[in-house]
This record gives sequence, structure tokens and C-alpha cells, in this order.
Amino acid sequence: MRLARSTNADATTALAVPAKKAASAQYAALPYRETANGLEFLLITTRRTRRWIVPKGWPMDGRAPHAAAAREALEEAGVSGETGDKPIGSYRYFKERKTGELVPCKVDVFALKVKMQRKNWAEKDARELRWCLLSEALTCVGEPGLRQIIRRFAASYPK
Repeated sequence: MRLARSTNADATTALAVPAKKAASAQYAALPYRETANGLEFLLITTRRTRRWIVPKGWPMDGRAPHAAAAREALEEAGVSGETGDKPIGSYRYFKERKTGELVPCKVDVFALKVKMQRKNWAEKDARELRWCLLSEALTCVGEPGLRQIIRRFAASYPK
């Protein structure tokens, strides 16, 4: 066992995590849109801890990684659009299961240019969602690796 630091808005705590366990793959969508005010990103809350994240989930049989990320965006945030087939970045984190087990995960993130937002979707009642300009998105998101991906994507986006 080794100790890892977990941070939230209130405190930093030490967590015991298994050493050298292979990371589980996850795929995420970074939903974005262009507005008169600039580039906006869609964030959602996790169901249990209510942290701000982007839609993500486990690999799906028969779906390419970018298609799985797009499916998660539809199920978790009710959005669909154009997804690139190459990740714009990846980050690592520890997913805490309901049992308290920590699962190391590597998340590949795919940009999703939102073309449609549904009024109703599978997880509408389980999550909050928020469209944010870059500065607000960076403030809301707790995962440092995800913040870095959002910042880099915004910086490289054509003006």
C-alpha cells in the first residue's frame, strides 16, 4: 500500500491505495460550444459526491473509445454532436467505489462539439449540469489533469 492525496474543497486527506495496480480505462467527452461570450464547456456533477466533472464512463463492447465518450455525454448530460476520433488528452485519478475501494483510472478525453441538447435524458434527475466559460470551468473542476486538458483545449481552439 502507498498513500495518495485526495483533495476536495474542504480538506486534503491521505488515502491508502494499492501499489502498482494497472489503471482501468475510461472515456470522457469534453462538451463545448461557441457563443457570443466565447467558448463554453458543459460540466456535470457526479451522482454521489456532486463534484464537477465531464461525462465519462467505462469502455463499451462494440463501440470505439470516441463513440463510448459520445454515448456517455448523451446519457449523463443529454448532449450530442461531433466527436473527434483521437483523444485531446488523458488524465489519471482514483475512482472511489461505494465500498470504499479505490480504482486507478486513466481517462482519455475526446472533444465533443455540441450540436443538440435534449430537454430530457437518462440521468437528468441524478445530476446537475452547467455551461461555463473557461475561467468558471477551471474553478469548478477539481481534477488537476482535467483542468489542464480544458485549459490546453481552449488555448488551441481557433479564435
